[in-house]
Amino acid sequence: MRTLLNLIWLVLCGFWLALAYTLAGVICCVLIITIPFGLASFRMASFALWPFGRSLVDRRDAGAGSLIGNVLWIVVAGWWLALGHLLTGIAQCLTIIGIPLGLANFKLIPVSLVPLGKEIVDSRTYRGSGAFTVG
Repeated sequence: MRTLLNLIWLVLCGFWLALAYTLAGVICCVLIITIPFGLASFRMASFALWPFGRSLVDRRDAGAGSLIGNVLWIVVAGWWLALGHLLTGIAQCLTIIGIPLGLANFKLIPVSLVPLGKEIVDSRTYRGSGAFTVG
């Protein structure tokens, strides 16, 4: 079921989301100071490409730099991305077929809002506390 949902997601919106996040990551990697944001953008692209069956967890080694970076990210881009995922999720939930895709879009909001200090793992192997599972 996860594979089917991932394939539908990939065709309808996952490819375009991943492409946009990858382009943003390349742009962020131009300056040295924004490389952490670029790496987070690449991580979001990976998650947006194949979200079902993967979990979002907090990294234990994330420190104050992640907190400061997340505050800057929210101000500059995070809330726009979260709003985009929210509106897209609402639009997808208008059809019965789109409901799982809309729910996946809603579950992408936390990683688009605060991407630093997060890690994406396979939900079948990770069943610990703090996991945020998509699918």
